Amino acid sequence: MNAAVVHSFAAPPRYTAFADPVPADGEFLVTVTAAGLHPIVRSLAKGAHYGSAGILPLVPGVDGVGRLPDGSRVYFGATHPPFGTFAERCVSTPATCLPIPDALDDVTVAAVMNPGMSSYGALTERIQFAAGESVLILGATGSAGQLAVQIAKRLGARRAVAAGRNPEALEALESLGADALISLDQDRDALVAALREEIAGQKIDVVLDYVWGPPAEAVLAAIAQKGLDHAARRIRYVEIGSMAGQTISLPGATLRSSGLELVGSGFGSVSMEHIFRALALFLVEAAKQPFQFKACAAPLCDVESLWNAPADARLVFQP
Repeated sequence: MNAAVVHSFAAPPRYTAFADPVPADGEFLVTVTAAGLHPIVRSLAKGAHYGSAGILPLVPGVDGVGRLPDGSRVYFGATHPPFGTFAERCVSTPATCLPIPDALDDVTVAAVMNPGMSSYGALTERIQFAAGESVLILGATGSAGQLAVQIAKRLGARRAVAAGRNPEALEALESLGADALISLDQDRDALVAALREEIAGQKIDVVLDYVWGPPAEAVLAAIAQKGLDHAARRIRYVEIGSMAGQTISLPGATLRSSGLELVGSGFGSVSMEHIFRALALFLVEAAKQPFQFKACAAPLCDVESLWNAPADARLVFQP
């Protein structure tokens, strides 16, 4: 079959021939029609993600849309190395396939499911978010963050606060439901003060963090500020991504002086069963009322030239 193949963790994949996957017991072949180029896909292809098996050569791609042997259209995931979804064929299992409503096209589903799962799964499966709670989205101007704003409001958030660097994208989040905007592009003292006003003054219950690094340290400083009346109040902080840095400095007093609960959400912290349960619900929501999300399609044969190309929409490759 033809596929995008990673031969080196230091180079983009190349479109070339690759062995067909052979289904094991309980698996079946899927004819792939679309697969999204998500940040996790790039990270795994670099060997940099914690889920990397270090196997080369490999076909990248963690999820996609395709046709089962009976012709039915499904979203699927949970592939295993070296076979990913950036290929003409892939394998999957009944537990990791979801039927796609007719209202949604292949490209949209391939583009939106992974970034949508990052917040939908975190809120519904990792921390059991309740309607009426308030959410701060750190890194809200990225694709997943923009979806997180919409998802939080769809799930009944009393207040959704968007924090990000891109001023144009940040301003546009008001139309997606953001109740307040915080620029991360300001000096630390001003940023901490702005975050504290929301966290303490507006009673933020949940933080969804896509960036980590210095912005996370500013949020934690705002949570730990002495003299505030929120010390005994529960605040669930969910680390999802680390676009601004892989590590932070976390004083022990931050944990002792607040009701902070620090958790992560991703593959490994949430079971596949729970991930696909959240994805099934998210798919229903997307069919009922589409989320605003930019996606663009390209042929898989162009994968090498487009792999690192800048884009303002989630890129989806089609074999």
